[in-house]
Amino acid sequence: MAPAPTPAPEPEPGPSPASAPGSAPDSPSGSASSPRTGGDLVAESLAALGARTVFGLPGQHALGLFDALRRSPLRYVGLRTENNAGFAADAHARLTGTVTPLLVSTGPGALMSLPALQESAAASAPVLGISSQVPVAGLGGRRRGYLHELRDQSASFRGIVKSVHTVRALSQIPSALAAAWATALEAPCGPVWVEIPQDVLLAPTDLPFPHSLASPDGPARPRPLPAPAELTAQAAELLDASRRPAILAGGGVVRAGAHAELLALAERLDAPVATTFGGKGAFPGEHPLSLGSWLEDQHTTDFLADADVLLVAGSGLGELSSNYHTFAPRGRLIHIEADLGKLEANHPALGIHADARDALAAIGAAVTPRPAGG
Repeated sequence: MAPAPTPAPEPEPGPSPASAPGSAPDSPSGSASSPRTGGDLVAESLAALGARTVFGLPGQHALGLFDALRRSPLRYVGLRTENNAGFAADAHARLTGTVTPLLVSTGPGALMSLPALQESAAASAPVLGISSQVPVAGLGGRRRGYLHELRDQSASFRGIVKSVHTVRALSQIPSALAAAWATALEAPCGPVWVEIPQDVLLAPTDLPFPHSLASPDGPARPRPLPAPAELTAQAAELLDASRRPAILAGGGVVRAGAHAELLALAERLDAPVATTFGGKGAFPGEHPLSLGSWLEDQHTTDFLADADVLLVAGSGLGELSSNYHTFAPRGRLIHIEADLGKLEANHPALGIHADARDALAAIGAAVTPRPAGG
């Protein structure tokens, strides 16, 4: 199978009176009959950051935001449950490779998105969850008796998302969304969470359009995490000295778009390549060096364990990617992982905290080519 191409841009939203298709509006989105509100500022900030499509399900506290969507160039995809909206946003984030907003309401609506956000966290999908909140007077566990009031709504998300941002004033909206957007794209990518009180979303505003959030290069892409040169050099030395090198490619290779770098390194080393389920598509399945996708096959488990140097790229070697922890490498392990918490979490290794694409390219350039079939 050929390396997966760069995802094609998604269809742009239809034209609106304030903007050309796919561009941020040139002026605030309110009108004499419908003045700009905090909801408009959210929509304008998302458009400036590069969002084109948002997913969600409205609820009472979030009506100020969903009302503003009608005045924005953003394409809205609504689903019948927040859980489904979250999974749709997750899929969109994976296919487009950039941040996808998920809009939900307070309390039960927000909590219904948790299973999808857990999936986004496991798969490093950059979903930007935006939830309404009770009015500002009820924040901080003040227990005013508002509809769907929780003592600490954000606490339910802190163990899943990369960051939580709570907005308390109109002026905080652009900065909070920009900070969350940037965090979602930092390697390893992942979901983030922003909460905005109902009265802030409904409040009128004369704040200017947040033009400064826009990038001249269009929607931001995941930022690479460079590999330390001294570590990639040591990895190349280990691989050059090996007699039976092998490679295991995980989902981090796919997310980094490192297909070509993986192929080049495998061919230079003449090293067989297996992929985890998350790494499917990282390496051409019909290639002579392909071992296919691996989960519970004991022969592949033993083959990888028998490598005198095994390079693992973009996998934490967790339960499913280690044949339920039966995998026990007998040789040296080189571990490339963008998620610092997963680096060497299950096996001691030469750990390289880096984006798979950068690390594989550097190692590939440094190793000595071997003859095929040697």
